[in-house]
Amino acid sequence: MTAAVEHALEEMIQAIHEWFDEQTARTDLEQTIQRTKLQMGIFDDIFVLYKPGRTIVDSLDMGWDEGSLSTQTIRFTEELVRTEIQPRLVEVVQEKLAEWADTPLIDYRFTFRGKFPTSNGMLKLTLLEYINEEKRQQLLEQIRTYTEQKLENGVYPTKPLETTFLAKHLLDPVLFPSMDATWIIRQYEQIQTLNRERKDALAEHRHTIIYALTLWAEKQFLPQYFDVQISEYCENEYSLKPDQKLDGQVKSLHSIDLLLYAAVMILRFEPSYSKPRGLRFLELAKQLGSEQADRMLTEGSGTYKPEDTYVKTEQVECQANDVFARIAIQIHQEEPGAYQQAIAFIIRLLEQGFPKSYHIKLKSKVKQYLPIKGLAKSDTHRFFANALEYPELRSLLEQYARAAIQEFEFYADTEGEKSGMPGSYAAFGLGLASEQYFPLIYEYMAQVDDEHQMIQDKFIAAFADKYGVTADSVSVLVQSLRRSTDGLKLKLLPEFEQDEKLEWLLEQVQELESYEVQRVLYPIFGKVEKLAALARKAEGKRKELLLRLSHAAGK
Repeated sequence: MTAAVEHALEEMIQAIHEWFDEQTARTDLEQTIQRTKLQMGIFDDIFVLYKPGRTIVDSLDMGWDEGSLSTQTIRFTEELVRTEIQPRLVEVVQEKLAEWADTPLIDYRFTFRGKFPTSNGMLKLTLLEYINEEKRQQLLEQIRTYTEQKLENGVYPTKPLETTFLAKHLLDPVLFPSMDATWIIRQYEQIQTLNRERKDALAEHRHTIIYALTLWAEKQFLPQYFDVQISEYCENEYSLKPDQKLDGQVKSLHSIDLLLYAAVMILRFEPSYSKPRGLRFLELAKQLGSEQADRMLTEGSGTYKPEDTYVKTEQVECQANDVFARIAIQIHQEEPGAYQQAIAFIIRLLEQGFPKSYHIKLKSKVKQYLPIKGLAKSDTHRFFANALEYPELRSLLEQYARAAIQEFEFYADTEGEKSGMPGSYAAFGLGLASEQYFPLIYEYMAQVDDEHQMIQDKFIAAFADKYGVTADSVSVLVQSLRRSTDGLKLKLLPEFEQDEKLEWLLEQVQELESYEVQRVLYPIFGKVEKLAALARKAEGKRKELLLRLSHAAGK
């Protein structure tokens, strides 16, 4: 071993010592694992990344090796790493484990990994896999007790932290070498059942379960059958290994059921940008020979009763597929009853958890669109525009809009600048139809994701053209402008030559933050400097009101 290599090795050993010294000096070790009996220790993984003079040892791999290879002044051979460096580093870590493995610092299992610069690129190795069998057995007993008492026989909501640990434990092959997918799914379902009355907590539990399932699928299950090309910027690419079909062993363990369950959970409960992963899981299961995956891709997940996903009458035929987030509607008779039945069909699905980021595939002889320029001329838009032609359906359309509106969700047949939150077309149409629906517009705008949606600008312009500035419209106008973009310009300046309307506007914005006030005022007055210039030229009460608006905008 050369002096340079010996120096590098000593640097790595020193970094390992420093990491353990830092962690063992913590005063919260006992307190941390006392939060839940489902945690045996704090750390289950560390890695060492050699960089001359700045070697990293950490429990989180943040990709610090990216770009570092080209700047390395020393490169090892793979043989040297395996025969000389690995044994020395493992010896050091084993000494630390002998001292700390039975403390709260170390989990029941502990993995030590390394990244080393070589002439053939960055070499990534698992250097040591350690299992504390005593802690493993204790954890298995705690899992058994928890699932029996808190889940299968439980009646109270559970804690999100407990789900965080349990969700991944149930999928851990070291804890459960032979997974019982049916039992695992039952535990996940019971967690959701016990927390069903607490909407925010339920969403957190579901997200935790989905995250654990996704990691299991992508890190454990799928690599057994597919060659995986990992991408940090888009979906991973999967190529079926030669002669890999769903074999008898996997079928008998029903592991594929977990993949299908993960897909359905993603499609039902995750935001629209996650849906492609759910579809990918189903497609990969189909490639493995899963007949159930094939049926789900054709008929839907089977989550809903057949009578809730298919309706046919003399007036209309409706069929829903939650896998593709699609509702096919065929209007046989162009009359209110057909649209009433179709809207009721959609509402019933949404109330049962159908993906809100759905789209409509419409067969209708009528091609009606809302009187708002710039909206996507999609089947979904056309369906609601057609329905809005019947005043007797407005109450039902409002019910639909309130059921559909969901921040961070978008109709599946819109994208880019024409993306629209579910409920957009019904809310817009109702808002332009009558002042009665101003509260609906107010609530809609409160949910708009203005970083990923622009169509609210199109509605605001139409709203301003129709209603102008009135005592009733000004609150809705301001709420809407808080979600507008820099591209919106309104022809409302002449209306604000009236002091009364300036007073209304000031009253609506005076409790807002200055940046929000600027956003509200920009489509009307332009930059704040222009508003200040108007104030300087004004006189009397108008001057005072304009100055107060400028002050509210931070100028």
